[in-house]
Amino acid sequence: MQLSAGQTTRASAFTGQRVGVHAVARPGAAKARRTMPAVEAKRVAVLGAAGGIGQPLSLLLKMNKCVTELALFDVAPLVKGVAADLSHCNTPVQVSAHVGDAELEACLKGCELVVIPAGVPRKPGMTRDDLFNINAGIVMNLVTACAKYCPNAILEIISNPVNSTVPIASEVLKAAGCYDPRKLLGVTTLDVVRANTFVAQLRHELSRVWCAGPDSCL
Repeated sequence: MQLSAGQTTRASAFTGQRVGVHAVARPGAAKARRTMPAVEAKRVAVLGAAGGIGQPLSLLLKMNKCVTELALFDVAPLVKGVAADLSHCNTPVQVSAHVGDAELEACLKGCELVVIPAGVPRKPGMTRDDLFNINAGIVMNLVTACAKYCPNAILEIISNPVNSTVPIASEVLKAAGCYDPRKLLGVTTLDVVRANTFVAQLRHELSRVWCAGPDSCL
């Protein structure tokens, strides 16, 4: 494969083949410089797209140049309105809405990346055990569907507590015979962004927030 200047090669997480990946350098001091790979995902699903995290996440994905199709799923019919609003954004990403378990197969078929923010947030007085008891079952059911309808997809788990929901997802995938440790990720970006913001506020500095995708950094 011929690569243009500034490109490197890596194993594609979506196809297992060698592909060209641009290394995008983040602005800032040299000592803090990092790079991020830009990998194209033709079809991406967000499970829990009508929630407080799912909606802004879906917007970021709609604006991301690496995405071609965006499938939004939720048990709440509100997801249809979310999809309708996002479809009006002037990007070529095609958006579809899927409601309830009956439409989960249509949402997941052909997906290369599945992001799962589904679940309930931690409320005042709620312990991590309480949160786990609710979200564990949600994640287990969704990952079971992923193993059935898109076994080769990369799964990104946002549902808290992440250090517990990710092991559950791994056991579900192992039982289904499609576990690949390179394709199961726990997402902590939101926690990092919040921490950076709080520290910057205490130090009276402008916080730099990194969004999804190399072309959407602020």
